[in-house]
Amino acid sequence: MNELVAGGNVPLPDGAVTLRVPGPFDLSVIVTGDGGMVAGDADFVLYNQPAAPGARIQGDTVTVDGRHLRAGASRVTVAVSPAEPGTPLGRLPGIALQVHGPGGRPVARFTPPRPDRETVLLLAEIYRRGTGWKLRALGQGYADGLAGVARDFGVDVAEEGAAGGGGATPTAFPVPSSRPAPAGPAASSAPPAPGGFLPLVNGARASVGAPPVALDARLTAAASAHAAGMAARSALSSEHADGTSLYQRVVAGGYTYLDIGEHLVSGPRTPADFVEYCLSGEQSRRTVHGRAYTHVGVAHTVDARSGDIYWTALWASPFTPQGLAEWANAVLRLTNAERTAARLRPLSPDPLLTVAAQNHSADMIARSFYAHTSPDGGEPWHRASAAGSTHRSIGENIACGQRTPAEVVDGWMNSPGHRANILKPSFTHLGVGFAGGGSAGTYWTQLFGG
Repeated sequence: MNELVAGGNVPLPDGAVTLRVPGPFDLSVIVTGDGGMVAGDADFVLYNQPAAPGARIQGDTVTVDGRHLRAGASRVTVAVSPAEPGTPLGRLPGIALQVHGPGGRPVARFTPPRPDRETVLLLAEIYRRGTGWKLRALGQGYADGLAGVARDFGVDVAEEGAAGGGGATPTAFPVPSSRPAPAGPAASSAPPAPGGFLPLVNGARASVGAPPVALDARLTAAASAHAAGMAARSALSSEHADGTSLYQRVVAGGYTYLDIGEHLVSGPRTPADFVEYCLSGEQSRRTVHGRAYTHVGVAHTVDARSGDIYWTALWASPFTPQGLAEWANAVLRLTNAERTAARLRPLSPDPLLTVAAQNHSADMIARSFYAHTSPDGGEPWHRASAAGSTHRSIGENIACGQRTPAEVVDGWMNSPGHRANILKPSFTHLGVGFAGGGSAGTYWTQLFGG
């Protein structure tokens, strides 16, 4: 039997396969084509609509037979939710998926990382590959309830308790849900993502082996506000009319990031068109496929004057002390590679210089400046001394806007003054600082000592 991890896949035998999740859970099935959207309400299968061509739910088991799916179906996604709606999955026993082939032969197991506040987990997908079928482990969490999942796959939803009169537009498929905010710590209220966006981008990511991203309410709120601002001005821009940057809005909304990417686009009419556009260029496609990203937020607004649609998608991974340390180590490693190539001895990490460098990166964001001299007149050697460093020789490189350690070191090496610091023979130690936010999005500091 194959023990899968998130993103792992395994070929399936011919015939019907069963997927079982024992415990206090309900199972749901979404049948889609290559575009990641359902063809109609019948493609969403759950306890109050337990069967569709080629897919059936019975108790804690889903049976899928690819030979009997509706015409055009190429993917079956299996979701798990608490039997008691609204209960966070983190309060329930661990989830363990068991997959069996014809005759009960074991095929695979998947035990996803334990969820926390999520109330639905996209557990696995069965997808056509050539003439056969494969299973991929997902483990993608939602805090939206089943209604949020249904919307993302293109199903119109009528929530329990919705008014049935008063001129309301009829909706197609009832799914119980209290519609809380999407998954993510400190989630806040935000507009839902355009229907079908998440399955499309996660399908694109899966095609290159990248892990799925989850919707984050804070990123979606920032994307919504930014898209509205662009539509109001009829112009694509990373800044609002008041000068507030997209990155400042993200941080002000409560999302502190380590890595961030964005798509600012006008024109596409549908989520499928938008994703297709984002995949059409090399740099834009690299953002969609970015392995470091764990969260996404997306929104669009119609320009009332022109009818153009303005889109904002934000991709990010949250700031963690471990992530910061990994990036600082990467900058040190890349810097020392340049010194080694120049036959210079490598620099040693210095915790005191690191404190001073980190403080300067954060200060440039907090006080909206970009300079070696701080607004109160502080210089690099002042900051090093204040942190407790006793190095007699101090040098500093700063940069903003670069998204990765490789990009920032490459930029420094292509600048004569910064290159001189990196290759200065008398320097022996280095501290590295990084902070996300401000007008440029990222701020980097190298503080050298000798």
